[in-house]
Amino acid sequence: MSSKALEKKKQIVEEIKEKIEKSQSVVLVDYRGLNVDQVTQLRKKYREAGVDYKVYKNTLMRFAFKEAGYEEFNEYLTGPNAVAFGFDDPVAPAKVTHEFAKEHESLEIKAGIGDGKIVSLDEIKRLADLPSREVLIAQVLGGLNAPIAGFANVLQGTIRSLVYALNAIKEKQEAQEA
Repeated sequence: MSSKALEKKKQIVEEIKEKIEKSQSVVLVDYRGLNVDQVTQLRKKYREAGVDYKVYKNTLMRFAFKEAGYEEFNEYLTGPNAVAFGFDDPVAPAKVTHEFAKEHESLEIKAGIGDGKIVSLDEIKRLADLPSREVLIAQVLGGLNAPIAGFANVLQGTIRSLVYALNAIKEKQEAQEA
């Protein structure tokens, strides 16, 4: 092997390692059985979700995962594999992959990395079932807004009761004066 080819492979290993380290989550898939059109659809869905999806040679991924501290991940690197890196949203790679696999049974989720540890297929599916980040934020904000709205209603009711009481006192005094 020429030194030029070896240098190119080292660069690819470094690229994979950097992506692993920068990612909030990683999902490894076996894409066997998908046709070109389906792979194109999958790539588009990943791109829309902000997920980096790429096919690398298993030997290069083995070196990269080992250097990144995930040597035990290498047991999943058999057959044709692609890897999805989630940099911004830790749920996105799992969600997109899981949803696509429901429609295309030939796409197989093999393993993943989340929170700095290797996660099983079941954990990836649980991650995929979580609501999106935007939905979770909306739920939290809605939960925070409810007590405030309730407090405003209580204050409004208290003020209304005070006005009624003052009006009743006024009418009673007017009746006594008359």
